[in-house]
Amino acid sequence: MKLGFLICAVMAPVVAFSQKKDFSITGKLGKLDKPAKIYIDYSDAQGQGKEDSANVVNGVFRLIGSVEGYTTARMALDHEGKGKQFSIYSPGADVIYFYFGPENIQITSVDSLSTAGFTGSTVYDEFAAYNLKIGGSIMALSAAYQKAYAEASQEDKRDPEFLEALNAKQLELRKQRGLKQVEFVKNHPNSFFALVALSEVAGTYTDMATAQTLLDGLNKDFRETDIGKELSQRITAQHLTAVGNPAPAFTQNDVKGKPLSLADLKGKVVLLDFWASWCSPCRAENPNMLKQYKIYKDKGFEILSVSLDSKQDAWEKAIADDGLPWLHVSDLKGWNNAVGRLYGVRGVPACYLIDKNGKIIADNVRGEKLNEKLAEIFGN
Repeated sequence: MKLGFLICAVMAPVVAFSQKKDFSITGKLGKLDKPAKIYIDYSDAQGQGKEDSANVVNGVFRLIGSVEGYTTARMALDHEGKGKQFSIYSPGADVIYFYFGPENIQITSVDSLSTAGFTGSTVYDEFAAYNLKIGGSIMALSAAYQKAYAEASQEDKRDPEFLEALNAKQLELRKQRGLKQVEFVKNHPNSFFALVALSEVAGTYTDMATAQTLLDGLNKDFRETDIGKELSQRITAQHLTAVGNPAPAFTQNDVKGKPLSLADLKGKVVLLDFWASWCSPCRAENPNMLKQYKIYKDKGFEILSVSLDSKQDAWEKAIADDGLPWLHVSDLKGWNNAVGRLYGVRGVPACYLIDKNGKIIADNVRGEKLNEKLAEIFGN
């Protein structure tokens, strides 16, 4: 498809799909065969997340399902049969991120997802055009950065000035991309990817008040998708969770399925901690949190951890492995965790410190900042 046609496709109004419809993704990856395997995780316009897999036999795989409207996906190719986690997170993993809809899609490559071509998907074509307009995806920018570093001499890799310049270039590229995304939102209110762009830049390259104005100007169908509702919640959360405000109330089930409310902890100083079993920085902070918990738990300190996990066994195993004796809740909906969305959480670790009256007194206090704040509160 020619570039000019792609750009026109982005500018044309696009109507969101209104009901669930079937899709198929058929791949031809050269002559790859067992144990090669495809893994896909996807979430549609209403936030319905699913995962699937398929063996690659004589280069061919096929995935089928049903989705509602624009659907975001992560697809990984396991070349050696080492499992899903390895295929996604190992160095040099063959992983792609893309959008599709209820369509019959073909993916073709000699032997890799990273070099695959897509046909049969107008949503993917629109996604590709959007990326061309803003200067590429974050994944593409990151890959270019990694390539530049890998190709540098050993002398350059040890040179602070070289590394500083490399990092500065990456930051500038991301900034320019973000500014182009803001312009895309303004110029293409009838493109679903204006919503995608706004969701990404809200709070970074545009303030939340401006983000609300831009969101109000987008196609109503897109605003009513899950990503539109999440962005609206996040904009609202910036005010709700400001230091000095009462912490938004919630109730969620603990590991045993018993409801636990934040209100139940009134009268205690509470660290509301957002984490996940798969989050390495979260797990790295747990020993310090455990130390502080032991020091102050008898003085009125409590920790309430909200997990953004989606699997009960992984959540429970992380709690047991790290020896975390405090309170834990989750609805096992991953990034769609209701409490996470209420608080506008877009990344973990994240936390809020709440006083005995239920008021937020600090946010993102971890490590020494947490230790100092607790010493100040409890007089140690």
